[in-house]
Amino acid sequence: MSLFKQIAYYFSVYKKYIGRRLYIVFTLSMLAAITEGFGIAFLLPLIEVVGVGNGGWGKNPSEVNASLQAVLSVLGINDSMIGILLFIGFIFLIKGLIVFSDNAYHSHLKSQLMSEIKSLMFDQYSNMDYGYYSSRNTGHFINVINDQVAKLLVTFDTYKVFLSTCITTIVYLGVALLLAWNFALMALGSGIILLFLFRILNRYVHNLSRKTVREQATLNKFLVQTMQSFKYLVSTSQIGHLRNGVINSVNKLSDYMRSQGIAQSLTLAAGEPVSVFFILLVIIIQINVLKAPLAPIFVVLILFNRAMGQTIGVQSAWQRTLSHIGSLESVEHEFEILGKSHEPSGAVHLKPFERSIDLRQVSFSYGPRSPDVLKDITLTIHANTTVAFVGESGVGKSTLVDMLTLMLRPCRGEILIDGIPSNEINLRSWRSQIGYVSQETVVFDDTIANNICMWKDDYNTNADVRKRIEYAARQACAEDFIQKLPEKFNTLVGDRGVRLSGGQRQRLFLARELYKNPRLLVLDEATSSLDSETERYIQESIEALKGSTTVVIIAHRLSTIKNADYIYVLDKGGIVEQGTHKELAAKDKGAFSRMVALQNL
Repeated sequence: MSLFKQIAYYFSVYKKYIGRRLYIVFTLSMLAAITEGFGIAFLLPLIEVVGVGNGGWGKNPSEVNASLQAVLSVLGINDSMIGILLFIGFIFLIKGLIVFSDNAYHSHLKSQLMSEIKSLMFDQYSNMDYGYYSSRNTGHFINVINDQVAKLLVTFDTYKVFLSTCITTIVYLGVALLLAWNFALMALGSGIILLFLFRILNRYVHNLSRKTVREQATLNKFLVQTMQSFKYLVSTSQIGHLRNGVINSVNKLSDYMRSQGIAQSLTLAAGEPVSVFFILLVIIIQINVLKAPLAPIFVVLILFNRAMGQTIGVQSAWQRTLSHIGSLESVEHEFEILGKSHEPSGAVHLKPFERSIDLRQVSFSYGPRSPDVLKDITLTIHANTTVAFVGESGVGKSTLVDMLTLMLRPCRGEILIDGIPSNEINLRSWRSQIGYVSQETVVFDDTIANNICMWKDDYNTNADVRKRIEYAARQACAEDFIQKLPEKFNTLVGDRGVRLSGGQRQRLFLARELYKNPRLLVLDEATSSLDSETERYIQESIEALKGSTTVVIIAHRLSTIKNADYIYVLDKGGIVEQGTHKELAAKDKGAFSRMVALQNL
């Protein structure tokens, strides 16, 4: 991609989020540059007043000088040195106010950009399909929405500096062109040569930026895995294995950072010597080749010096932009993928579930070359019944549950909910009716009460909410341990419930789902971390839901499904047996009866 296409592309990215307000920033930058350029130009009349002289200018400089003096005359400032100095000071005061407005508005836009991108990214993540989620690790998502968006904001700063510096350079050269066209052309040629010399360095920095983004994602992956598995890793003295990955990634990032710093230092260090070299070269040409006196080019020399400084600034700002531009490309790439991985949702809003869930010859695999996890599943789950799925690990039980919640879609066959095809159903209208207690407990770093009500209500100020929360905790056999905690329902449970035992976390998880009063309650090994007595109490609570809630149970311990209305036995992705507990247990040499015998039931 050429330089101009790169500049235009990055501008279009920022404009996509900020809109036309982006033009305001660069308009203010242009006004500041024009103000400063003409402020310097008014040194010409000042030189006249102090008697430096006016001979030997380039393209008819007397007309330019006459025009500037005409402006001063209109303002009532003729040949007064003090008046001219005050006027120049006033121009630079105006420039200062414009620069302040420019920077303040830029800060406002930057905050808006951060809010817009992070909000949009979170919404996109909330609606991504399960396939894309499962193909990435947690570190990837955290890296993009936090680290890469933060660096994208840095590129917004440096890109703004880059374009503002370009504008300022053009204004300086434009004013210089009015005063002495030959001098200005030499300055322009010098700037072009300078930018050309730095092109290779810019490509190098751009490549480093992309490597940094990839390595930052790797580092985040290791850090997240370390924190999530901290207790296990420390208890078994295996944290060193992950440390090797972390240190290797940190060292690579350190190398990239050092290389970027050296490249930027080279640009900054070369700036002044190169600028001075070209200024001296132009002065020699003016005096020895063009035979022009030095005094008349005093003002243009100031503009030329500033223009050369700005040219170095352009290069430096562009290099700083490229050093983080990989983050912008990463965020845009993520949005592009999420646009293709958006979870499709139908238009039909389901009423409260009341009839049945029907699976008709449903098959599913995790990829075109992967074997079927489910094969030709046909079954019906009637509303307000309790249905259980049993079988060995890996036979497709959890995948089947993901089908019921529409997290996964069939590769073949169809799912109907109350007679409506699943692809026509608005997903939120269905999932809002589901309570789901998975094998992995989901507990948030907040109070017991907020974990149960999910921040939708206030336990401390609403008496009705308080009763509902306490009732849900009682149903899940969690109230006893909660009342023994220092702050009871206001107790903070720590990250992922680290201050609670495994059984307490599972009961708190169940209480949250019961608080929802769901139409469909899915229990995926929901009592696996509980002692036998607590498990019995919870079974009684689940039994109390019979006739009013549809309950789907996945279980290895067959004692938990004795009272299920119907049981499906899965093996190798298919249903091999189905019936009541009594019917299945009575079958000689049946799959279910073998499982019963193994568990001594």
